[in-house]
Amino acid sequence: MTTMTKPKLWTPGDLNAFFGFGTNILVNMLVLTGLLRFVLKMPDDIVFGRILPAMGLMMALSTGYYAWLAYKLAQKTGRSDVCALPSGISVPHMFVVTFVIMLPITLTTGDPIKGWEAGLTWVFIQSFVLMAGGFVAPIIRRITPRAALLGTLAGVSVTFISMKPALEMFVTPVIGLACFGVILMAWFGGLKYPKNLPAGLVAIIVGCVIAWGSNLFGFNFGGMSGEGVAGALSSFGFSVPLPAFDHVFSGFQFLGIILVTAIPFGIYDLVEAMDNVESAEVAGDTYPTTRVLTADGVVSLIGCLMGNPFINAVYIGHPGWKAMGGRIGYSAAVGAMVIVLSWFGIIALMLALVPVVAIAPILLYIGMLIGSQAFQETPRSHAPAIVLALTPHLADWAKVQIDGALGAAGTTAAALGDKLAMNGVVYHGLEVLGGGAILGGLMLGAIAVFIIERQFMKACFFSLAAAAMTFFGFMHSHVIGIGESPTVVAGYLLVALGLALAARRVVPSSVNVGGGHTHAVPEPAE
Repeated sequence: MTTMTKPKLWTPGDLNAFFGFGTNILVNMLVLTGLLRFVLKMPDDIVFGRILPAMGLMMALSTGYYAWLAYKLAQKTGRSDVCALPSGISVPHMFVVTFVIMLPITLTTGDPIKGWEAGLTWVFIQSFVLMAGGFVAPIIRRITPRAALLGTLAGVSVTFISMKPALEMFVTPVIGLACFGVILMAWFGGLKYPKNLPAGLVAIIVGCVIAWGSNLFGFNFGGMSGEGVAGALSSFGFSVPLPAFDHVFSGFQFLGIILVTAIPFGIYDLVEAMDNVESAEVAGDTYPTTRVLTADGVVSLIGCLMGNPFINAVYIGHPGWKAMGGRIGYSAAVGAMVIVLSWFGIIALMLALVPVVAIAPILLYIGMLIGSQAFQETPRSHAPAIVLALTPHLADWAKVQIDGALGAAGTTAAALGDKLAMNGVVYHGLEVLGGGAILGGLMLGAIAVFIIERQFMKACFFSLAAAAMTFFGFMHSHVIGIGESPTVVAGYLLVALGLALAARRVVPSSVNVGGGHTHAVPEPAE
């Protein structure tokens, strides 16, 4: 009779991953708290007494579940290198629900509580989209090329994960570059710090020393001050999550506004989770997609019913935490950390003690790792498809930057009319290409892979699917409807027709598009 190996709950590498992933989570919590307090003007008793405790509960349930899932996988396979999936508040959704749902309703009603309630309803709907989507995700993974899945994931990584911390680093380069050097030397260069201190912790210490030390010379790098710390201490207290059922259902009065983004972002979550499960599988850890999506939906539902208006998601970055030595314990430890931070009001103090720019290099490192994985773990011939999958995300990121700049100037792209195009800014192209970027990148990448492999009929089916999703506004549009972006739909249909005709004349390649090590031989360009 075979004795089942009992996996280790904690390894030395878990400490490294804990500080890396923990600081990632901490950054997100700090940003989220700032949005609630300074953008939405949410009362502190709601922020620290209701929302953060509920969010802490949700993330503790999520990280605990994924630690358990990793434990079961390690037990089943007998391997000692299984790494738990990272999870937490979905960063893109954090900004969407704040600026697209909660802020407009808060401004319209003059009541931030109404904005909070609309956010809760948004997550309520999203949760059920996730749970339902979990049953179709495995099918999508089977028929979609790995280059398309990892390529659109790389697009998110390069733009919305890497760019912001990279820019923040160069706003305060004295701290940002110093901390980035600490990270690069350890996590890419293999340098060991004294007493085996984790690189993430060393980076934070270096950042704090520079920031607080600069105050002695009047430079004030990082914006740290004793007054800020004193003010933060007043937020201390103990708050546990309380049911918020009445607030969840009060938000249904704004259902029309909520559905416009809840459904497409539910689909975004579906694809993103598939991408991240695929990324973990490439790194050696195979998790069931249906259980992952269902878990995200369930914990998000619990969180919103307790007062948290932000959805949970599996994070990209599993290969990075695994490369640092993360296994099972780092995930559960981060869950415990989040409970302490959110139930005892410590987040405000952290905002006052640690310069955010000291943490930004860790996020940039993760972005670098995931972006490179798309090229490293797919056939070389698929590299053009990966680049194509990046383009919708680049367009979406550029549009967000332009919209923000115009908003700060008190105007909009619509108000400027043709002036942007006259100055070389193809705003309408950014708007169309970047709409539904996660799906757009996936579909364009898949079409390109199948064309590279001369599997034209499969490319035809993906082009038809892209036309259908565009018709209903899930791609190349920022609203859901019927008959959206008709010229784009027509373009995809013409491509599908051409592919169907090509399929009658060309013998398909035998290359495995899902990964593996068999590479196609590219044909010379004509």
